Amino acid sequence: MTLTKDTELRQNSAMRKGFTSDWQRKLRYLYLRFVRLQGSPEQLARGMASGVFAGSFPLFGFQILIGVAIATVLRGNRIMAAASTWISNPFTYLPIFAFNYQVGVWMLGTSSTNGFTDLDSLKGWADMGTEVSARLMLGSAMVGVVAGLLSYYLGLPLIRQMRQRRFSTSRLR
Repeated sequence: MTLTKDTELRQNSAMRKGFTSDWQRKLRYLYLRFVRLQGSPEQLARGMASGVFAGSFPLFGFQILIGVAIATVLRGNRIMAAASTWISNPFTYLPIFAFNYQVGVWMLGTSSTNGFTDLDSLKGWADMGTEVSARLMLGSAMVGVVAGLLSYYLGLPLIRQMRQRRFSTSRLR
């Protein structure tokens, strides 16, 4: 069976519409999951702050564990903490950690080093030396504290507003 150009265009258009509706449906699902998370707004905000703090560190693979542990200690929502660690992801690693490094350099009052060549391996980190790693970790701690506090104090009213909106729309039904 041979497809005509018109048939091909209609099928491609239908596929694009299906793709768009799939994404819209998935985003709606994630939004509803977020709104329906268990816990008070304060617990959710503490969880978010814990995750943002842990996500500020270049500890790939351990960020979620650290965020969940901090949320447990602070009695925050652990699911929110795990999700919030994704502020650092493959798209944001470089800008976040370069900024954290510069903050560490500024705090220690030293000059910057051009040692960022191989960050994918433990050997790459070791070759940079403790001087560069100390700058990065100090900067990450400072940025993590500030970003965590900001996420708590900015996230808390947003979470309350979303909960209030959900409560008021569910009463109307």
